[in-house]
Amino acid sequence: MSDSSRDTAEGAGWGATELGTYKRLMPTEVQKISWLDPRMLWAARNGVLASWFGDPTGRTRSRWVAQRTAAGVPADKVIRRDDPDRFSFLVIGDTGEGDDPQYSVVPGLLKTGQDTRFAVLASDVIYPVGSADDYGTKFFRPYQDYQAPIYAIPGNHDWYEDLGAFMRVFCDDAPPLDPEPAPRVLSGAWLRRLLWHKPRRGDGQRLDAARQLRSAAAQRAVQPGPYWAIDAGPVRIIGIDTGLLGTLDAEQGAWLREVSRGPRPKILITGSPLYVDGAHHPCAIEGGGTVDDIVRDPAHRYVAAIGGDIHNYQRYPVQVDGRTIQYVVSGGGGAFMHATHTIPRVDIANVTEKEFRCYPLRGDSLAFYSKLYGRRLRLRRFFTLTEAEASAVVAERLEMPLTRAQRETARITWRTRLVARLLGAGRRPDRRARFRLPVRKIYTSLFSPSSATYSPPFFKQFLRLDVTPETVRLRCHAATGSRAQELDPPVEDEVTIPLV
Repeated sequence: MSDSSRDTAEGAGWGATELGTYKRLMPTEVQKISWLDPRMLWAARNGVLASWFGDPTGRTRSRWVAQRTAAGVPADKVIRRDDPDRFSFLVIGDTGEGDDPQYSVVPGLLKTGQDTRFAVLASDVIYPVGSADDYGTKFFRPYQDYQAPIYAIPGNHDWYEDLGAFMRVFCDDAPPLDPEPAPRVLSGAWLRRLLWHKPRRGDGQRLDAARQLRSAAAQRAVQPGPYWAIDAGPVRIIGIDTGLLGTLDAEQGAWLREVSRGPRPKILITGSPLYVDGAHHPCAIEGGGTVDDIVRDPAHRYVAAIGGDIHNYQRYPVQVDGRTIQYVVSGGGGAFMHATHTIPRVDIANVTEKEFRCYPLRGDSLAFYSKLYGRRLRLRRFFTLTEAEASAVVAERLEMPLTRAQRETARITWRTRLVARLLGAGRRPDRRARFRLPVRKIYTSLFSPSSATYSPPFFKQFLRLDVTPETVRLRCHAATGSRAQELDPPVEDEVTIPLV
């Protein structure tokens, strides 16, 4: 097994001597997404409009579900597979930017997942707005050689065109919804509808040709709607749709409570992680209660909750009534990397830094961003930190040992401390009050969304879950864009979850 980032800097992809083969899979022309481009922000405006004028997601979702039910989909929305008691599957989150970071995941994913029975895409299948004609280069082409079905739950970006393309691709070419009655003039709903982003005229004309890339019988999967359950071997995997604003409508909440009953062990896949960045986000359900209330109920037997949306890997083993539920963030499947160095020292729900895991390591995240913004701001000599410098200053700020064994600790200077602070490096939770300037908030809202990069290391990841009647073994595999990690994708984290 190759070194991981926890072992060596080379295992993290620093100083890679040979670029991976992923570029051979890519189209000749690649759309490069920048979330500081006003045109991109304007196209993705529906989330903001929903927060200002009311979120229509629940009503639209209910209409999609009603349409699928009328077409004969089982009311319980359960996909009953014939997997054996011992099988494996993949989870990939936030994939579809269609550029180097997404394609860099593919060779290692194909190698690691060649014997898996299916894969699940967890959130944001297609950026920027879930358009049908983007599926060719951002879904069908990258995964054309994965010889098993792929199921998906939508993220907020898939909802920016009212989920039409997602439903066509994953739900048996569902026809478009009939238009809703016009709202009252000058009402909030009228303003929202006036400004709402809609699909381009003629969008989807290339979709039929793109489907041919994943047309084998073994690759075919039809799911009952944007949320579903899969009975596979000894476990039930439940995928929920958290829409534009990260909540559940009452109809889906009632379904989730119903499908969560029974003694079968369960794994939740959600577009909105329940623990992330050292904080708890239980995910509200319209009408009362939360998704995490359902997950924590011992009668439901959830063993893990895996969420996308945040583009890195995090794991929180939370003790609940004498048992452990693994709360996982897995959104590093292809989109720009959300920083981990901004995560403060973890101390939540009795999970401390000793139990917490993340990828990339915070020091690697800080070095990555210092290099990126040193180049963009044309301040490379001042801004760029080596991985050793970044690891040392993060360890100092969090008052914890170095995560990776190093032959020699880098000297921490005023420059490294200043760069770390400017880039929002986290601190101990009890120290944050000393700094009145909301550096981390400014950093994550302004800098991070435009952080795409096109040279390794990319710090991408995917999950492989190996299921037996007694356990689920969860492994986080890295993809950096280097040839070495393609040939033998490093295991960045591993945990065995008991089912009995």
